[in-house]
Amino acid sequence: MKKLILSLALVSIAATIAFGQKKVVRSAEKNLRRGNIEEAYSDIKAAVNDEETGSQSETYFIKGKIETQMFEADSSNNEETVAIGREAESSFMTTFEMEDMDSTSKVSEDLFKEVVPELPASMQGEGVYRLKNAALNKGAERYDADDMENAFEFFSLAADLDPKDTSMVFNAGYTANSIGNTEAAKKYFTQLLDIEEYNKLNAYYFLIQIASAEDKDPEEAYRWAKEARELYPEDKGLAEFEIQLLLQLDKMDEAMTSIEKALETDPDNPAIRLRYGYLKEKSGDMEGALKEYKRTVEADPEFFEGNYYAGAIYLDKARNIINEVNNLSDEEWEAKSDSMLAEADGLYEEALPYFTKASELQPENTDIMEILFRIHSQLKNEAKAEKYNQMLSEILGEDWLTR
Repeated sequence: MKKLILSLALVSIAATIAFGQKKVVRSAEKNLRRGNIEEAYSDIKAAVNDEETGSQSETYFIKGKIETQMFEADSSNNEETVAIGREAESSFMTTFEMEDMDSTSKVSEDLFKEVVPELPASMQGEGVYRLKNAALNKGAERYDADDMENAFEFFSLAADLDPKDTSMVFNAGYTANSIGNTEAAKKYFTQLLDIEEYNKLNAYYFLIQIASAEDKDPEEAYRWAKEARELYPEDKGLAEFEIQLLLQLDKMDEAMTSIEKALETDPDNPAIRLRYGYLKEKSGDMEGALKEYKRTVEADPEFFEGNYYAGAIYLDKARNIINEVNNLSDEEWEAKSDSMLAEADGLYEEALPYFTKASELQPENTDIMEILFRIHSQLKNEAKAEKYNQMLSEILGEDWLTR
């Protein structure tokens, strides 16, 4: 009889404790509704640590709602604010896990209820999407303040809460890249590639740039460029990237094939045709290279590289003749030197307009000024040679010729 009475007493005590903890959960919810956030948070933390109420998804859902309001109210928008937001995210994710990831359950439906500005407050979602919207607003505020570190933290929180929101995911990748967090940038930009209907071109550009410039991995950069080209074959920028990377990887045959294919649809693209000239020059076809370099200038007279490389071919040809003249025997000198030097002067004349234009396009480039000084000196254009001498003396000093 005593054992029975004792058992009943223990059951009564347990029921009282359980009722008490449930009361704490209700108190947390009431305080939340009344705006007593600190009291609500104190209540819910006690409920979370209880064996019974701490195993219920509703408890964690309320905890996440309280933390979301704490997150919204914190206008400092610093690392501590981010930590509150991540804690709210954790509470919501625990809620969903306790619902066995069943999005159709009553709690899950409330957890993922949308926030629609046109609806009254009583009908708004208080879970994941409210937290996401708050994170977006804080990220935008930090971005406008040029605080990219914290802008990234808030945008990444929003992106993690709603991975299907491509704008959020892109913002997270973009700000991660701007602060040099390339691993995070790659994570978010790669994530965008899995979204079928999304225009992935910018994401690919960033991934190529990160692999090439930051990771110093041209093979990976080429892999991204090749994959992107399959989706966007008409994009001129991707074609240039692919060719540049093939040249960097010394895959000359593949580069030539890629260039010729690109020129079929874009014959006047100066950057691609410049690379075509480079490949021909590398193979020893100097006339073919010169032809391509000149075509880049015909397509775009303001194209610096085309002007420079066309002039350089003429300059090299002239120098080769001068070297031949210097190696002539006395007998050959008498017979050939005048005509060979005249031919060299003709090539210097051909080079002049290209280097003159290149100098106009890069007026601070002293290397080109020196080239022009030496060409005009060779051609005995004394006034023009002196003009460049004065320019170089002002920039490099009076002794620039003997430095």
